[in-house]
Amino acid sequence: MNPIHRIRNIGISAHIDSGKTTLSERILFYSGRIHRMGEVHDGGRGAVMDYMDLERERGITITSAATSVHWGEHDINLIDTPGHVDFTVEVERSLRVLDGAILVLCGVGGVQSQSLTVDRQMKRYGVPRIAFINKLDRVGADPARVVAEVEKKLGLVAVPLQLPIGLEQDHRGVIDLITMEALYFDGASGERVRREPIPAELRAAAQRARQGLLDTLSLYDDELMELLLDNDAAAADGVTLVPEPQRLHDTIRRLTIARDIVPVLMGSAFRNKGVQPLLDAIVQYLPSPLDIVYYARDNDNDGAEVAITADPDAPPVVMAFKLVEESFGQLTYARVYQGHVRKGTVLRNTRVRRTTRVGRMVRMHANDRADVDEAGPGDIVAFIGVECASGDTFCDDRLNYALENILTPEPVISLAIATAKGADRDRLSKALARFVREDPTFHVRSDPESGETIIAGVGELQLDIYVERIRREYGCQVVTGAPRVNYREAPTRPATFNYRHRKQTGGSGQYGHVIGRLEPLPEDAAADYEFENEVTGGRIPTEYIPSCDKGFQAARMSGPLAGYEVVRVRMVLEDGTSHAVDSSDLAFQVAAREAFKQAYAESRPAILEPIMKVEVEVPTELQGGVVGDLTSRRGVIHGTDIRADVTVIIADVPLATMFGYATDLRSMTQGRGTFSMQFGYYRAAPRDVQEEIIAKAKATGSKR
Repeated sequence: MNPIHRIRNIGISAHIDSGKTTLSERILFYSGRIHRMGEVHDGGRGAVMDYMDLERERGITITSAATSVHWGEHDINLIDTPGHVDFTVEVERSLRVLDGAILVLCGVGGVQSQSLTVDRQMKRYGVPRIAFINKLDRVGADPARVVAEVEKKLGLVAVPLQLPIGLEQDHRGVIDLITMEALYFDGASGERVRREPIPAELRAAAQRARQGLLDTLSLYDDELMELLLDNDAAAADGVTLVPEPQRLHDTIRRLTIARDIVPVLMGSAFRNKGVQPLLDAIVQYLPSPLDIVYYARDNDNDGAEVAITADPDAPPVVMAFKLVEESFGQLTYARVYQGHVRKGTVLRNTRVRRTTRVGRMVRMHANDRADVDEAGPGDIVAFIGVECASGDTFCDDRLNYALENILTPEPVISLAIATAKGADRDRLSKALARFVREDPTFHVRSDPESGETIIAGVGELQLDIYVERIRREYGCQVVTGAPRVNYREAPTRPATFNYRHRKQTGGSGQYGHVIGRLEPLPEDAAADYEFENEVTGGRIPTEYIPSCDKGFQAARMSGPLAGYEVVRVRMVLEDGTSHAVDSSDLAFQVAAREAFKQAYAESRPAILEPIMKVEVEVPTELQGGVVGDLTSRRGVIHGTDIRADVTVIIADVPLATMFGYATDLRSMTQGRGTFSMQFGYYRAAPRDVQEEIIAKAKATGSKR
């Protein structure tokens, strides 16, 4: 087992089609983990990390895959994550347990929509990162523009450590600005790194770039600043003081871990250029588990924040971050934060307060696995047969900690699913139950009016993939309805309520009386619902206050306009009365439900529709028709960005108008246009659209 300071836990994240999986394949090859490089499109073999048949057929990464490689004296635990926004939860839960990351950027596309999402996720979990500008062999590659976009769009201090030697078809290697050498990649697969003097025609540009590197670093390093000032003074005597490479490496590492800067490297993974220096940068600049302090909540001390350090002798703290259901039971991917876990170790799930014994433990390489007997701080392994949910924390009986859970986006699209044959119902149920456990963004419910089974997720592609997996993996013939939009309802003005629930039956009666107000929450509120208790003097007994909260929340799950969840609402309980005999938990829940309906009807409620952030890439000569089409879909164009002969159109468009857009875009652009979209926010739909949604709900007799 390698010392902890030589462990690196990293993820690779990017916008779709930035070359992320190709880069992962090169990392595996150059580290000796595999002996033949596959490609994303490779006659069915595909890349090692895309091990699912659907991934290889479609040329996309669907699920995150873990592996481990050796580079020099270091162990690198690597997670390759999907680039498509529909599978962003895979990125979310991977970044939650990683110490560092590589942000892959296309040398042509630059910072794209999913780049922004990934950057927000990295910032959310405080993950230091390195940027790798890929595809410098592509027509239109412009790494200087990409660096500028990283600074402008992502708000990061981008520090190039390399310059390209040639671009597009002339891309031959990179210049190392720390050692001031030219790096070329020889051999059939670029496996040999050759260092040469910088070509004469590039020396001036390299000197300017290196000076820019030193100037940026000196802003954070007083000693380096003094050295540069001394260098300026010595220049008059023809003397140049050169910082030692190791001195620069140490400074870059410190600033990267502190998230003050983002080192930028570059190359072309597909052309086998620039990958080995990236591996060097991973071990040089990204943190080990010892460099990061994580925090948990102590459930035995009112949720007080406690530090988690990579101490192998401390009680174990482990987080489950990904689940896969297999024929032999659940495969649970887990990160060990502190202490040791061995076969036979008894751990307690602090969420459900249940103990479990670790039986078989494996280290993953995509879909392959190797048994291990123990795991220490920083290790990423998988438990076989341990039942839990994604995000659960495990400790031994000495601790009762809970690590911060994983943020999961809400579903915005749904569709009905049913079996073509009655005999397939059990298999469908098993498939849906499995996917719900594995993917927290995948939801299943039964429509109370129609009896239909409804599946919901964050995008069309996600649901399409699950439907196809049901057919293939379970041999289940299913039919699906048309996609549906998950609308929301919301109040637009304050309202009051004063509702008394009184019911007398043969025995004891029911009595609950609530008075208060309903208030709209702002669009940027942190939560969809808030409850505030302003009752004084015990006019409603303390034990019934939670009952009122439950009643309000139950009522908002199905709004009266069209049956959608009510959001952006604060319920304030001001007063009420109770009865010594007839008041109960149930009575106050009923009173609160009816009070909610009473106030909501007076709040001028509105239907909210999900708005998608859309990024369309089309040939410049065709942009006019595409812009017009987006406008016809009630889209709002926020800008265009011309890159070589391609224009990127950025717009906000209602999800309801985007179904089938891929086909329409191909038709408008002769198959040359591409697009990506992700959920942005909810916005009140136009009045005519609201009326149409409400009328449809009434006509079908189904609230959703």
